[in-house]
Amino acid sequence: MNTPLTPLKIAIAGLGTVGGGVVRLLHEQADLLSRRAGRPLKLVAVADRNPGIRDQLPLDGVEWFDDGLRMVTESPCDVVVELIGGAGGIAHKVVETAFEQGRSVVTANKALLAHQGVALAHIAEAKGLTLGYEAAVAGGIPIIKALREGLVGNRISRLYGIMNGTCNYILTAMRETGRDFADVLAEAQDLGYAEADPSFDVDGIDTAHKLALLAAIGVQMPVAFKDVYVEGIRKITAADLKFAGQLGYRIKLLGIVQTGEHGVEQRVHPCMVAENSPIAHVDGVFNAVVAQGDFVDRSVYEGRGAGAGPTASAVVSDLVDIARGHHVPTFGVPVTALQETPVAPMDKRFGAYYLRLMVTDRPGVLADVAAALRDEGVSVEQMIQPARSEGQPVPMVMTTHDALEAAMNRAVSRISALDAVVEPPHIIRIERF
Repeated sequence: MNTPLTPLKIAIAGLGTVGGGVVRLLHEQADLLSRRAGRPLKLVAVADRNPGIRDQLPLDGVEWFDDGLRMVTESPCDVVVELIGGAGGIAHKVVETAFEQGRSVVTANKALLAHQGVALAHIAEAKGLTLGYEAAVAGGIPIIKALREGLVGNRISRLYGIMNGTCNYILTAMRETGRDFADVLAEAQDLGYAEADPSFDVDGIDTAHKLALLAAIGVQMPVAFKDVYVEGIRKITAADLKFAGQLGYRIKLLGIVQTGEHGVEQRVHPCMVAENSPIAHVDGVFNAVVAQGDFVDRSVYEGRGAGAGPTASAVVSDLVDIARGHHVPTFGVPVTALQETPVAPMDKRFGAYYLRLMVTDRPGVLADVAAALRDEGVSVEQMIQPARSEGQPVPMVMTTHDALEAAMNRAVSRISALDAVVEPPHIIRIERF
């Protein structure tokens, strides 16, 4: 006689897009998950403030709470799935209370982990519990598992990627249609790809949260969101995308972690990447992450970075690991083994640059610009100057050879002071991968 297997009892706090997706996945794939996990995954409780959601989801036999904290303390769950969001507040309390109650946690909350991840990992590991967060970075791409397990035999020298589908959609649409940022952003909001307040996405904060987590795993350093250099895409114009194409590049908002002589670089900003690079043709709402390891060389991961299905898939992958009894330290090594690592100053970044100027078209302007660059040790590699219009402002576009960021900034400061320069110069870093 076979003894029935004990189910993993799951409670979900937050039934928005991702939470609803997890409920549906657990329901529709119940038999598949039971076979793969070796035991049933049973949803026993959910919490949300909107009772209208109850009739939209398969919740028969599932206990309903309108308070996430009460659900954690009163439901008979083994693991709490936190999908409320936010860097603190109720989401933080739900996670801490779950650990106090001896329950493991699975979350998609990159903001919470970027700010509180180390402290929460200390609590989880001290209690022998799991803090799973595959869904917090790059949606359906299993990059956390890849770094903590698949690439465990490698020292990671560089990680970079497109980690925000909203920004990638906007830049793709701008390039393909020639429309400006504000116009495409409004379209993205209408389509549901961008929030009513898009700041976290377009200003690079969302990518920076995710990058800080990847840096912790890849370099085995404490999560250091405060040390991430962050620059968004609001200043990118349709003209920049057009000129980039003429120069053989595409523009992407990238998160980059790399180790070097000055320490660990953690930076988020628009980048020009060669059209033949593996990341250049990742368009629309797709994400991609590239890891550089000393034994594996380059490993590329691409897929949908958001949405109900892909993110729910990532949440459930953590739940299956817990059901199997598979436990990995939160950041790939015990949190006590994370090592403080020097942060590389942004002005030590060494690489090439794209520079776009709007100048009054008159004799001597190019010579003045070239002199400012020359005096700071910056040399020009390519240049585009569209058809002249005597006396009218015209764009002047150039790319440079590799130079220190500090030198480039000094040169740009001198150039902006020239009488012929009629608007602030715009630079985009060129990354060669």
